[in-house]
Amino acid sequence: MEYKILLDRIEEAYAKELPFVAYKKPNDKVIKGIFQKDPILNFSNSYSEKGFLFAPFNNREEVILFRLENSNTFNVLLPTGNIQLGGEYAAINNDVAKDKYINLVAKCIDFIKMGQAEKIVLSRREELELTNFSISRIFQKLVYNYSNAFVYVWYHPKVGLWFGATPEQLVSIKLKTFHTVSLAGTQVYKDSLDVIWKKKELEEQQIVTNYIESNLNSLVDDLSISIPTTIKAGNLLHLETSIKGLLNDKFNLKNLLDNLHPTPAVCGMPMKKAKEFILKNEEYKRQFYTGFLGELNIDSSSDLFVNLRCMKIENSIASLFIGGGITIDSIAEKEWLETVEKSKVMKKVLSN
Repeated sequence: MEYKILLDRIEEAYAKELPFVAYKKPNDKVIKGIFQKDPILNFSNSYSEKGFLFAPFNNREEVILFRLENSNTFNVLLPTGNIQLGGEYAAINNDVAKDKYINLVAKCIDFIKMGQAEKIVLSRREELELTNFSISRIFQKLVYNYSNAFVYVWYHPKVGLWFGATPEQLVSIKLKTFHTVSLAGTQVYKDSLDVIWKKKELEEQQIVTNYIESNLNSLVDDLSISIPTTIKAGNLLHLETSIKGLLNDKFNLKNLLDNLHPTPAVCGMPMKKAKEFILKNEEYKRQFYTGFLGELNIDSSSDLFVNLRCMKIENSIASLFIGGGITIDSIAEKEWLETVEKSKVMKKVLSN
């Protein structure tokens, strides 16, 4: 299938309210499409099926699955070229959002200082009013401008329309080999990967690495953990540690995902306390933000990513979901500015 035909198929499926996903893996040149043949909402509980998963942050009973046997699938080579990003959309009531988020961060820091948690990942939702919306145009801007991210457009008429460009792998499994990453810490990219990371960012990243290691020991043999390296994701830099190993006889994908997600990179540490604080204080539902998505048991592989740098579009309103890790060393104003920088990933693809 040619690239233009795939774009037309995306527009057609959306107009006919039929479920689909189109996506490109990091540093790949192939765009894949899975188009479900009916509007039925299917769920996965065992993770034994073949298809594409879309999992929420909180409710593991509502992991949506596009079943491979009930879908048409396509692979298309991305043509060479480029589509420029535009400026930035202005958020609705952003001054109110700033005050609200800074107050939330301050409350969270007090909670951490009381010894209730080491780290909590807070987030917020930012709304933008759209004009001249084009589903295929936004998707093209994502694939051409965020080449090292997992880029996708996902739609189900009973759930909604989502876009994303996430830098974070949750898990990659091929036969018996296992790979994941520990990703945390954020700086604005300023023409160089040679940067200095502060104590807060280094500790935040180490918390994630330690959590993943402790939760994998019983399921993965020959665990190999790299030193942290700086990676670029859009206009931002992050610290990333690569974690690899061989799955042992105790391995079960459902158990593995239950052990891994939500990691301290999207929730906090300890997980139960952090999650309780998030659900009680964020005052909005994350839905599929900081959940996970990707291929399930396709060609003897599962390739799943954490749903970051994403947005939901409904009734000409784009809801952007953005956040950051809060520790005892956090400064509320800086945490707000970090979410502003992260929001630019989606804002720039919305501009004409």
